[in-house]
Amino acid sequence: MKIIDLVIETLKPVLEQTIDEEKIRELIEKPSYAEHGDMAFPVFVLAKHFKKSPNLIAENLVQEISSDKFEKIVAEGPYINFFLKRAYVSDQVLHQILEEREEYGSQNIGDGGNVPIDMSSPNIAKPMSLGHLRSTVIGESLARIFEKMNYTPIRINHLGDWGTQFGKLIVAYEEWGDPEIVALNPVTELVNLYVEFHERAELDPALEVKARAKFRKLEQFDPEVVQLWEWFKEESIIEFERVYQLLNIKFDYYTGESFYNDKMQPIIDELKEKNISKIDNEAIIVDLEDEGLPPALIQKSDGATLYLTRDLATAYYRKKTFDFSKSLYVVGNEQTTHFKQLKAVLIKLGNEWADDMIHVPFGLITFEGKKLSTRQGNTVLLEDVLNEAIRLAKEQIEQKNPDVKDKEEVARKVGVGAVVFHDLKNSRLNNFDFKLEEIVQFEGETGPYVQYTYARANSILERYEQPLDLENPFKLDDDYSWEVIKLLENYHQIVLRATEAYEPSIIAKYVLDLAQAFNRYYGNVRIHVDDHQLESRIALVHSVMIVIQDALHLLGVEALEEM
Repeated sequence: MKIIDLVIETLKPVLEQTIDEEKIRELIEKPSYAEHGDMAFPVFVLAKHFKKSPNLIAENLVQEISSDKFEKIVAEGPYINFFLKRAYVSDQVLHQILEEREEYGSQNIGDGGNVPIDMSSPNIAKPMSLGHLRSTVIGESLARIFEKMNYTPIRINHLGDWGTQFGKLIVAYEEWGDPEIVALNPVTELVNLYVEFHERAELDPALEVKARAKFRKLEQFDPEVVQLWEWFKEESIIEFERVYQLLNIKFDYYTGESFYNDKMQPIIDELKEKNISKIDNEAIIVDLEDEGLPPALIQKSDGATLYLTRDLATAYYRKKTFDFSKSLYVVGNEQTTHFKQLKAVLIKLGNEWADDMIHVPFGLITFEGKKLSTRQGNTVLLEDVLNEAIRLAKEQIEQKNPDVKDKEEVARKVGVGAVVFHDLKNSRLNNFDFKLEEIVQFEGETGPYVQYTYARANSILERYEQPLDLENPFKLDDDYSWEVIKLLENYHQIVLRATEAYEPSIIAKYVLDLAQAFNRYYGNVRIHVDDHQLESRIALVHSVMIVIQDALHLLGVEALEEM
């Protein structure tokens, strides 16, 4: 049952000759103030049809409406305001949640269709920095959200394992790297060498020439160069996996850029055969002037391929392999033009499925006001951030509840959850500055606050020892429970909105609202009073736990029964 559907069913008989059901649904809104009802329908759009003032139209329509599902329906200026029967709605909502449990909010939008999600994508030979957090956790959250909507998510880590930067790194390693020191701490030492290369190259431009020559050897599969590159990659994945384990994220595929080395030439040939590409200064380009985009560079004059060439091959491979319903690329804002070019070239090649490829952009994280950059040596390691968050969480747990069981595991879930939640509560297009001390707090708009709310609700349930009888009605009508009920009822719409907007923050903000409403309820209502509504109040607490746990799961945050 959805409240909005009750309103639509009530309005349809009196409006069916005027506007259709979808238009009614589009116009229904929630009043800003509770005294104006639970739902409202503005009648401005009907003025032209009825040739009357909106206020008069509202008054006339209210006289024609009849429904036993509402406490009252009144005209308020140009609005029809609907006041629901709280006891009826609470009974319907609580029973539905308790019967469906973690399936509550699920919808068959995807019909099982495959959705490859290109996410995280760190560069090998570099540790994961805080800058990789956004793509990783937004991608994981979208995978969980799409799974709830009956899509089949496919998590792909498209590693940055190709390009001239590896020529630079190999030159640095061979010319002034110490193999024994690098072997002790491979990724950290390789980063140091990479930074040193750029410092030296500013004084000695010949190093850039050497790097390009070394990368050409890699492209030609020189055995010694390939062996070094493969070692860099193996050591990097070991380091990445340690971070992913902390985040509780697993990938279906680690297919980096190098995987597509042998898959680009057929596309380059097809572009030539269809006269889509042309030669410009000995380079191969696709003119996208008609699309309002800069030319797409497909192959450099020296024969080198580019990100765009590889992404064309990637798109073809994923469509052939997964026959996707949608294909998501969780990649930063700065790549917006790149993905527009990618889709434009694919469409020129006659691939209508390119419209199902979605770039999911996001803003930057800064750390204490500074932009992160490996090249400049200004890196904040993601693993260090997560471990520090765990340490801060443990400090708070020892202060608030020193007797908590499995303190180390609770601290991990709280600390890591705090970092993930803080990222996802920010609208993904926004930039934000990262201040760890502020996000690992049990109060405020934080992940630990929501986790603590869940633990509080669990402690209430533990005091109620008998099982709920789902045959009984669960009727609540007080103001505090009603605010919670309305939020619980709206969960389906929240998950749908998050799916359609590719926006986990919709769920993060919702679960904060739900936690706050529940804590107001807890602070103002005596739950364990032995009266005729005791079981209904317990049903509400249990329902809140189910929805909070599911919402946190969709964000990649774990709920805790004690903290």
